[in-house]
Amino acid sequence: MRRDILNADIGDLSQARPEEVTVVSSQYHDQLELLDLSAHRLWRGYRPKPGVYDELLQPDGQPRAHWRAFIAGLDAMPDGELEQRWAMAERMVQENGVSYDVFADPDSADRPWAFDGVPLILPPEEWAQLEAGLVQRAHLLNALLADVYGPQHLVREGLIPPALVMGNPQFLRPCHGIQPRGGVFLHFYAADLARGPDGRWRVLSDRTEAPTGSGFALENRIILSQCLSEGFAEHKVNRLASFFQQMHDKLVALSGRANPRIVLLSPGSRSEAFFAHAYKARYLGYTLVEGADLTVRSDRVFLKTVEGLQPVDVIMRRIDSDAADPLQLSSGSDVGTAGLVRAAHAGSVVIANALGSAVLENQGLMAFLPDLCRHLTGESLLLESAATWWCGDGEAAAVVRDNLDRLAIRSTFARHTLLSHSPNHIVGSMLTPEHRAALRSRIEHRGYNYVGQELLPASTMPVWEDGHLRPRPVVLRVFVAATEDGYAVMPGGLARIADSDESRAVSVQRGDRTKDTWVLSEGPVNALSLLPTPLSVVNVRRTSQGLPSRTADNLFWLGRYTERAEDMIRLLRTSVSRLTEGDGVMVDTEAVASLVHTLAARGANGSAETETVPADQASIERQIRSLLFDPDQAYGLPETLSSLHRTAAAVRHRLSVDAWRTLNEDILERPWHPRVAHVRPAVVLAQLNGALATLSAFSGLEMENMTRSHGWRFLDMGRRIERALHMAQMFKDLTVEDSEALRPGLTLLLEAADSFMTYRSRYLSTPLLEPVLDLLLLDEANPRSVAFQLAALQDNVDELPQSSAGPGRAPEQRVIMAGLTDLRLSDIAELCRVSASGRRAELDALLDAILAGLPKASEHIARNYFSHAEAVHTGAVHRADQDET
Repeated sequence: MRRDILNADIGDLSQARPEEVTVVSSQYHDQLELLDLSAHRLWRGYRPKPGVYDELLQPDGQPRAHWRAFIAGLDAMPDGELEQRWAMAERMVQENGVSYDVFADPDSADRPWAFDGVPLILPPEEWAQLEAGLVQRAHLLNALLADVYGPQHLVREGLIPPALVMGNPQFLRPCHGIQPRGGVFLHFYAADLARGPDGRWRVLSDRTEAPTGSGFALENRIILSQCLSEGFAEHKVNRLASFFQQMHDKLVALSGRANPRIVLLSPGSRSEAFFAHAYKARYLGYTLVEGADLTVRSDRVFLKTVEGLQPVDVIMRRIDSDAADPLQLSSGSDVGTAGLVRAAHAGSVVIANALGSAVLENQGLMAFLPDLCRHLTGESLLLESAATWWCGDGEAAAVVRDNLDRLAIRSTFARHTLLSHSPNHIVGSMLTPEHRAALRSRIEHRGYNYVGQELLPASTMPVWEDGHLRPRPVVLRVFVAATEDGYAVMPGGLARIADSDESRAVSVQRGDRTKDTWVLSEGPVNALSLLPTPLSVVNVRRTSQGLPSRTADNLFWLGRYTERAEDMIRLLRTSVSRLTEGDGVMVDTEAVASLVHTLAARGANGSAETETVPADQASIERQIRSLLFDPDQAYGLPETLSSLHRTAAAVRHRLSVDAWRTLNEDILERPWHPRVAHVRPAVVLAQLNGALATLSAFSGLEMENMTRSHGWRFLDMGRRIERALHMAQMFKDLTVEDSEALRPGLTLLLEAADSFMTYRSRYLSTPLLEPVLDLLLLDEANPRSVAFQLAALQDNVDELPQSSAGPGRAPEQRVIMAGLTDLRLSDIAELCRVSASGRRAELDALLDAILAGLPKASEHIARNYFSHAEAVHTGAVHRADQDET
């Protein structure tokens, strides 16, 4: 524990060597007039708080030297120009889909990325000092990880309290003894910084696990460099590309291969930072994967692709360490890969950052870093932390208890996300006397669980608000990466802004808005860019990188759920319309009951053994209402639309902006369960028609805009399988039995298949069995027929990389070919013939073969291209209905 801080007057900590901030607000205004800034409407309300460092203005009210060129650039813009630039930035945010949790649970509201266009500007001499401190800090933290997961000399010698390691839930014992290649545990590091009133930057927290934000910082830079392109060039702003290139070169060197396979491991679409993961993966040319995309065989990590298993050399990890391996770490994890810890011990894969690196994110360790730095490097810590007291030390605990009103109290081991809105700290001055007494008691009895940190008044900088520039507190997240020459700092960062003028750094860390950070250069700027330009020379190709099996799986089920929703809406619309035609008295009740039974049967995994819906209007209406409104109804409309949204979110980065917007239409997202006991059929029909139009628009975008890659083929195969199953089941329910319901049933079949006009144009007659069978079952030219689906399936499967190098056809090819051959060899007269038992036996057998064969084909596709397993349990074919996505 640092005794100089421990014995200091806590009230003076934030005022060490302060700037002379003595000018009152009116004096700021006077000084601005001397520079003709107050005459510009942008600056009229810019008055920093006394006693707080302002990034733009000096204490005498004059702009700092490195801001003057930027101020002049803004002043030179004509009226309304700046507003247009910011509107352009907002439009780019929307068009690029930038959002902090746009890919999260589709049932929750999206949270757009809030971007402010005025950059944080840092001069080169100041950045050089920050850079040196951050590089030293990264080396120190890497050395600490090497000791904690190695010999543990620092714990044995008492330089680190054992409770901060052994008592830390982020210390992963199964990872002890892992020796990463090159001795690099910390490949990527971030630090949250705030500038105090004295003008010095301090570290508020260290991010050593899987630091988030560099992707957002990159997107902010790209947007602002286009909106303020002339200023960006004139100011000699350091580019970011060389930093990412150096990081990439180091990962390549550690892999030991000239052209390694590098993947970025993300928690998936449920992650609030998934956009940044997808963006960064595309920028660096890495494959974006989830835990289910990887498998470990013989202590070697492989990527599951539709072409087969591909070895993985480097994993850029963006999931928590304790979730990385459900076999040896957290058994409840659904985002990790079993066996990853063993692969790390074997040294067969580079994992960046090393598993278990979150052990250094505990706040209590910050109090010991100065002594650890002197012990390990012989140097003083160049970049200090905000004054911190770990209450596991008796003297420090006493200081914290006696100064609760001046401190923020944190949980020692608590962690929070980039823009977390759930507070992980307690501001002592905001507590009631009763709560303050209770907190003192907890610190006294369980002090190891608490950390006290000074309430550092963060600096302020200009923010665009309501057509003016206002001062708002700022915290800066900076990023450091291991390179071939040691550690390098990204010349920029992610600046975060508080929503109000509250300047305490602990509050700013939860700010919503972000800014680009401009680090100015004294000399020429490195023009390296990893983004393609109009003059870039690339090897033209018409195929993308290997399609991960999980992505193919989700696209396959997106096709199935989309088709399922369309078929269901058509069928329900046909059924509900029978209520309106008879003025509330349903017509063709027996045929409608058979249609409703079709949905009930599909909800029971296609089993024909489900109980038939009674052919009375009350029973039919109850069943229709359940299918329309009950969220727990298997194969009901709410459950199907929920599955559709969930699956689409998982492949959001594979869909066009228009396709994603279409699926997010209100008509699909609004709750389908009514708030009233009775709903008029006309209202239901209007909503069904709107939903069907939206889904049809998505299908059209999918058909017209997607390249015919393997991804499109799996999406299309899902649709074809679902449509064929739906049509076959309707035929079985409506035409196998020779009953009075046959004639109205044929009409309903044509309506549900959207083929009534096609039938009328061919036959100009009422529906008859033979032509309906030909049109909807056997006609390969009709895109609604079963034969068309099987023919399309065969074409798609033939284009896939075959699972076996041996002669002959793959199992899924044989199953689909057998079904298509049966259809092509069928005789319509034999299919229509009624046996003595009153059934059409040939038709029944043909439909049974299709209904049994298509699930088998789906199973073979899943086994060969999604799971890469040797065998699949027979009951797994419908597993994706619940959990596959």
